[in-house]
Amino acid sequence: MSADDLNRTYLRFAHQFLEPHDDPQQLAIIGMQTRGVYMGKRIVQYVQEKFGYDIDFGMLDVTFYRDDFRTKLKMPQVKVTEIPFDLYDRDVVLVDDVLYTGRTVRSAMDALMDYGRPRSIKFCCMVDRGHRELPICADYVGTKLPTHVQEEVRVKVKTLDNEDAVYVVENADEEGG
Repeated sequence: MSADDLNRTYLRFAHQFLEPHDDPQQLAIIGMQTRGVYMGKRIVQYVQEKFGYDIDFGMLDVTFYRDDFRTKLKMPQVKVTEIPFDLYDRDVVLVDDVLYTGRTVRSAMDALMDYGRPRSIKFCCMVDRGHRELPICADYVGTKLPTHVQEEVRVKVKTLDNEDAVYVVENADEEGG
């Protein structure tokens, strides 16, 4: 995906997130560390610029909720979790870059429940690459991109990576999220 493709997708996500809500203030967007945070901020920016709504935004790190925390993560890099609003009775959209095994999304749902009880949780990803290990699917998908297990999908965001793009690269490491 090119920068133009990604920008169109962010705008489409903004439309899709708002569409089912009579009251957009019930909506909250939570970006999953790391790239999901930058993606979520971009979507919130579009919601503000194009529609004039201020949507609550939070950041979530799921490191300690991962089921492979003790086996694969020797020196985990813990990032910020910041949810500065009440989740109770809110419609939450979790945002992440790539959906792979589904385990990271499961971890995120566990983490959210420790912060409150949302009315609903939807999941948004830029790329669904398949290879699910858990019965989890995305409610909002930028693109479906069939891959081999030894490949990796890299979503680049301008704020962090100095470019907006999606790449598929060969990778011998089979850690999944």
